[in-house]
Amino acid sequence: MSSLQKVTIKWLDPVMVAYLSITGHYTQIPTAFGKLYSWISQKGYRPHGPAITVYYNIPGEVPDDQLHWEVCSALSGNVAESAPDRDGLGVKLLGVAQVATTMHKGPYEEVEETYKALLAWIAANGYEIIGPVEELYFNEPAKTPPSELLTEIRCPVCKK
Repeated sequence: MSSLQKVTIKWLDPVMVAYLSITGHYTQIPTAFGKLYSWISQKGYRPHGPAITVYYNIPGEVPDDQLHWEVCSALSGNVAESAPDRDGLGVKLLGVAQVATTMHKGPYEEVEETYKALLAWIAANGYEIIGPVEELYFNEPAKTPPSELLTEIRCPVCKK
């Protein structure tokens, strides 16, 4: 692995997030984030930190139109949980988790190689994935050259 693909095991603190739950192809991600951040603004919430996508399954496991995922944004301040509305928008607590994490630098279309390296590291070091994978996006695609995009990949893990 290159230095950009160094894997770290760390514990995540709980964080309150606004989220939008989606079923369908990942090409909807940019539109979903637009809808999420518009809702956050309408509610008067304050987003904090990088944007997050949580993947509950992967292409090949189910047909593309049945992929289930969420876009999320951590929120500042004291915000109460709320069940999703009819549009799938709500607020929930992402709990404590131990994750194997690595950084991908480059276009989103090339993230598969970083995933392969991370999954190989997890298996080789005696861990197993125990929950949905998350991606955190540290810059805006519209304002950043594809070669400079930074995406953190986090897999919840435990020792086998």
